[in-house]
Amino acid sequence: MAIKVVCLMFTVVSYWVFKKLYAKYKKVFMSPLLVTPVLLSAFLLGENIPYKDYQKGTAVLTDLLQPAIVAFAVPLYRNFNVIRKNAAEILIGIAAGWMMAIFVSSSIAALFHFNKSLVHSLIPFTITTPIAMGVSEKIGGVPSVTAVFVIINAIIGSTVAPWIIKSLRIKNEIAHGVLLGTHANGIGTSKAFELSSKSGAISSVSMIIVAAISIFATPWMVSHIIH
Repeated sequence: MAIKVVCLMFTVVSYWVFKKLYAKYKKVFMSPLLVTPVLLSAFLLGENIPYKDYQKGTAVLTDLLQPAIVAFAVPLYRNFNVIRKNAAEILIGIAAGWMMAIFVSSSIAALFHFNKSLVHSLIPFTITTPIAMGVSEKIGGVPSVTAVFVIINAIIGSTVAPWIIKSLRIKNEIAHGVLLGTHANGIGTSKAFELSSKSGAISSVSMIIVAAISIFATPWMVSHIIH
């Protein structure tokens, strides 16, 4: 029981501390999304704590994801007219982003000479985890490996995307949402809501559409294009 409490407190406190530091200094290396997983990994390995014990201790945080995801519907509803008005631009951006993700994953696989199973595990790396695992299994990948790729991509994407937005001076909130939702799934959507309610709503839509496209299109692409 004590281990579970320690795991929960360590997770919450480390995230809170670095969230405060990131808000104050705006440095990428202080991002809680980047630092907390590293600290947690070092803590679990250093104390020889099984992941199952950590998972049980932090189950309450996982459960909170469900109402959090449902809460995304509120800004989605409030910005429905904006989404409808810019539907064409949003869909084009999502389609381009999805195709780029497929190209990047295939290129990485070819560069490092991944075997077929690993290639298929990597392809759905931009989709939200539950759906990515289903797609991975359907195309011959390893769902657990896919989950790792998805999480790593989401953390990197949600950390790097704000820097890209700032560096390229992208001021369009729709572009912010499409970028984060298409490439960094749920974590990216949370980051988009930090930018603005409109960006978060667009990101939510982007995440859902990418997942829907991937369910049907990815298996076809793997069968006919990617070998």
